[in-house]
Amino acid sequence: MNPPQWRARAPPPRRIPQRCAGCGDDGVWHRWGVRILIVEDEQPLADAVARGLRREGMAVDVAYDGDSGHEKAAVTRYDVVVLDRDLPGMSGDRLCAEITGSRAVTRVLMLTASGTVSDRVAGLSLGADDYLSKPFAFPELVARLRALGRRATPAVPPVLSAGDVVLDPSRRTVSRSGTPVELTRKEFGVLEVLLAAGGGLVSSEELLERVWDENADPFTTTVRVTVMTLRKKLGEPGIIETVVGSGYRVPSAELAPG
Repeated sequence: MNPPQWRARAPPPRRIPQRCAGCGDDGVWHRWGVRILIVEDEQPLADAVARGLRREGMAVDVAYDGDSGHEKAAVTRYDVVVLDRDLPGMSGDRLCAEITGSRAVTRVLMLTASGTVSDRVAGLSLGADDYLSKPFAFPELVARLRALGRRATPAVPPVLSAGDVVLDPSRRTVSRSGTPVELTRKEFGVLEVLLAAGGGLVSSEELLERVWDENADPFTTTVRVTVMTLRKKLGEPGIIETVVGSGYRVPSAELAPG
């Protein structure tokens, strides 16, 4: 059955291009470490938007009521929360106030079926960073989230490198000694987070939180396996150092201008 007319429809499945043509930003948003929470009680809409955002390279969690959204926001560091105002359980207004009152860096984009000026003013007065009325175009939602994402996370230089390994977030490319290295999205995300740490230590738990979504098993070996395949693809000499019991780091990581 077709969804109601007002619901946003995610774009059809497609391969993620090497370059995000036409976005015009500096590549900061293209970090795989950006984490989104969608709190929306219309499940078909929430699921459709989540699928579309994941195809844009974002890690997305979904809650279908205010109470679940509050629980998720309390235990996970989200960069942006997409929040419907009219929710069962805890209202969207109260949840927005809880998030913005916690002094977290999380940004809030509020959704509503009403697009009146008074509703927009009321939503923004609660501390929301942006406001979008239904129906909305999916590309507009993505553009607004990109803008909020740049404000929620520290700016990442256009190019990250370690020795002869160069990662370009905006083009989503990795090369070693000038030779392209083909990586999966998770491998790219892990490498990007490690390089962005500038030589700092990154735990397996943090990699799991920033690159995967809430469906990832916290006891899984997926991080270790992904790092293993990443090392193999990058070749020798290895650039990723394992700190037993603590995590991983790239000691020679540099934050370089593009």
